[in-house]
Amino acid sequence: MRVLFQKRFWAGIADGTVTLAFRRWARQQVLPGRPYRTPAGRIEVTAVTVVDPADITDDDARAAGHPDAAGLLADLPGDPANPTYRIEFRPATNPDPRAELAAGAALDSDEIAAITKRLDRLDRASSYGAWTRETLRLIELHPERRAGDLAEMVGRERAPFKLDVRKLKNLGLTQSFPIGYRISPRGRAYLDATADD
Repeated sequence: MRVLFQKRFWAGIADGTVTLAFRRWARQQVLPGRPYRTPAGRIEVTAVTVVDPADITDDDARAAGHPDAAGLLADLPGDPANPTYRIEFRPATNPDPRAELAAGAALDSDEIAAITKRLDRLDRASSYGAWTRETLRLIELHPERRAGDLAEMVGRERAPFKLDVRKLKNLGLTQSFPIGYRISPRGRAYLDATADD
């Protein structure tokens, strides 16, 4: 699961200086002890509590990347009628399982068949039509190219295209970079094994 943060907080999350977040949610959406993906990298949530917004201190606000409590409260999105959650987190220390999966380039016939089955299922479920192999080949031909550029090349909207690439990443077939993507070693092994299909 991903937790969204505005870009201005990414550097602080990545270097560990931003360790708090506040959200107004109708129900709790993250759990302590679990890792979550963010645009700045993976985090581990260590505590979640419901707080009175009036009790948020300037120190809390600074730990959340804001200059003071007033600034944080002014920026706090969501319905004020919902509970305010205080989320404590730290950079995750355990490896991202997707990165470990992506690094595995030794695929046997069962793994190739399993990947093919998953890609076929994604193609069938898409309103766009078959997109998985087309997208893998596109990333292969244009490494670290902007997602918007890649989407335009195949006549797609940027946001759904990015969501689809994330599905390929979850299978360990692509890797994300500050700009664009690359085929992972696992993805390369799959493309090589199915080149004549």
